[in-house]
Amino acid sequence: MDTDLFLYVERLRAHELRAQAEHARLAGKPVHAVRRWEIRLGWTLVEMGLRLVHRRPAHN
Repeated sequence: MDTDLFLYVERLRAHELRAQAEHARLAGKPVHAVRRWEIRLGWTLVEMGLRLVHRRPAHN
């Protein structure tokens, strides 16, 4: 695929995603309980991963 065409498609998709996010934000829909759980779990996994990455080696 031509790089210019690829970038055009990606920009179009980004524009669509921003429009969807703005629509959801303006609609003020409450976040479903399952979605809140998924978000919380995701951030917990990120935090655990960061702790593992920044741990000091045990052989010092």
